[in-house]
Formats: sequence, C-alpha cells, structure tokens
Amino acid sequence: MASLSSLETLTDALRRLPGVGVKSAQRMAYHLLQHDREGARRLARALEQAVATVRHCERCHTFTEAAVCVTCLDPARDRRQLCVVETPADQAAVERTGSYQGLYFVLMGRLSPLDGIGVHDIGLARLLERAAEGEVRELIVATNFTAEGEATAHAIAQALKGRDLSVTRLARGVPVGSELEYVDLGTIAHAFNDRR
Repeated sequence: MASLSSLETLTDALRRLPGVGVKSAQRMAYHLLQHDREGARRLARALEQAVATVRHCERCHTFTEAAVCVTCLDPARDRRQLCVVETPADQAAVERTGSYQGLYFVLMGRLSPLDGIGVHDIGLARLLERAAEGEVRELIVATNFTAEGEATAHAIAQALKGRDLSVTRLARGVPVGSELEYVDLGTIAHAFNDRR
C-alpha cells in the first residue's frame, strides 16, 4: 500500500474535526497551503502547544494548564452550588451568561449506550465523590436536552437520590434537542433562573 502524501495526510487530519467531511477538509488544506502558510504554521504550533500543556483540572475535570483551574481556585465562587455539564464548551456557554457564580463538574461526555459510553466513561464516580465532600448543597444538572443528555441527567439524579443534597435541572427554556454551546445566552440565563 502506498503511503499518503503530505496533502492527503493533512486532509485526513482535518477530517477528525467534528462536522468536517472530505470536501471541507480538502478546502481547508488547499486554503492553508495556497493562501496562508504562516497561518498553517501558527495553527500547527498552537495545536502542538495545547496538546503538550492542556490537561484536566483535578477538581472539576475541565481543561486547564494548571493542576486546578482558575474557576475552582476563585474564592468568590459559591462552593455550595455545583453545575454539571457535558463539555468545557458547555461550561464556557454558561459562564458567558454571567448568571451563575458556583462551581462546575465537567463530565467530558454523556451516556450513550449505542456508542458504548457508560457511567464509568463519564466520571460519574468522581462526581459522586465530589458531591459527598459536604460542601455542595445544590447540584445543578445542566446536561444538554438531547436523548443522551436526558439519560445522563436521569442517571445522575438516581445516583444522588437519598442524599442530603438538592438536585435541580435546567428549566426547559433551552429548546429540546439543542446543545448549550449553540443556545443564545439569554435563553441559558433564563433557564438557570427558572431551574427546578
């Protein structure tokens, strides 16, 4: 079998991005090589740097370069509230609303039995440990309103049943089937204020 050319390797690498098919990957590769070689070098350096330095926060599991992220270290955050989200992008969306001042736990995924993703793959045990530390009084489940997000929310609520802890869910102001990072900030803010 012949080895891939550098252009084919670049195109194949770009296809790993979500929503990028063969044609889009080719278009990006051609653009970078034809019109923006410095941009391509900058992108390569940035990716290399991020892969080498970004890791998971020891407390909330989001992306950070330090052992503990700045949000977890912030003394002004309300430590009695813990918002559970699926991804760092969802956390960033909630942060942009300015309506939530508690802490986070990032699952880095959601339950998806069809894809073989179960409770052990999303760090549910670590979330339960965090909730049992005694500081948290309200756990806000802010998983996406997709079938997988709803299943994840249900699993979290069931696992925390019977504990001295208020478990709330974002209100339905967020449209069913949507993902937080794509929802407008006003809708997310209202959903936080109207949570049940």
